[in-house]
Amino acid sequence: MAKFRDSMPDATVVEAGQSPSLAPPPAPLREGGDSTGAERSIGDIIAELRNLTAEQVARVLQHQQDKGVRFGEAAVALGLASKDDVLFALSQQFDYPYAPEENRKLSPDLVALNEPFSPRAESFRALRSQLMMRLFADGEPRRAVAVISPDSGDGKSYIASNLAIVLAQLGGRTLLVDADMRGPRVHEMFHLKNQAGLSGILSGRADKQVIQQVPGLPSLFVLPVGTTPPNPLELVERSAFGLLMRELASKFDHVVVDTPSAAYGADAAVIAARCGAALLVARKDKSRADALRELVGSLQGAPVKLGGVIFNQF
Repeated sequence: MAKFRDSMPDATVVEAGQSPSLAPPPAPLREGGDSTGAERSIGDIIAELRNLTAEQVARVLQHQQDKGVRFGEAAVALGLASKDDVLFALSQQFDYPYAPEENRKLSPDLVALNEPFSPRAESFRALRSQLMMRLFADGEPRRAVAVISPDSGDGKSYIASNLAIVLAQLGGRTLLVDADMRGPRVHEMFHLKNQAGLSGILSGRADKQVIQQVPGLPSLFVLPVGTTPPNPLELVERSAFGLLMRELASKFDHVVVDTPSAAYGADAAVIAARCGAALLVARKDKSRADALRELVGSLQGAPVKLGGVIFNQF
């Protein structure tokens, strides 16, 4: 899925000015109070996850001692836990966000969270590795990364959301910004409120706390669109948007920005220029070569580095 080509020369955003006011997000919190997963045993995590009684825990411990196996293996053998429960417990110990089985049907598109050991999730980790070398290497200026494509339905929101998840799984504070003010979708994927967001900030009427932390992912935050505005292109063309992107890039380790398709207008190219970096998405058997060339051409001369092209197949 993550095949790259046609990189452009480095460039940086050149706008200057004061940043708009934006309240910083709360410090990441770990589940279970002050105790990290690494300080809890596998048995404690599984017992809490499955609400095991003291008698059931005793049975597991006895089986563990009799067979000389680990607690998780014993619990699975006795039918008191599943292999998925063991993977979830391990993810908690190693500080690796992983959605419990009962939560996965809520957002099936979030494969990096729901299926972190699947081939699709591995593709996103490979994409992350390429970006770490191309855009986030030492000495590179800190930039937000816009995910762009020629047409709707190419998978921009899917790729932006899962890329943000795998970046957050590295432990750094990651922000996913929904800048698709024509058809916002990110808040639906993460089941977050969308009363206030980017459009309110850019129009000067947003509440202070518009950045939301994703439940279960202490390092991942989302800035939704909020109210869908009648003038999306004008909002991103204002200097406030570029200033906001620079401020967010300075406060977070990584910033990923979802965008509307280029078929709707110049929004994507403008957003990419304000972010300073972009990833181009092409869909197999759908994207046209001339549309891709036109979108890349719209970035020529802009202060944006094209990290590469993602070939999306679905």
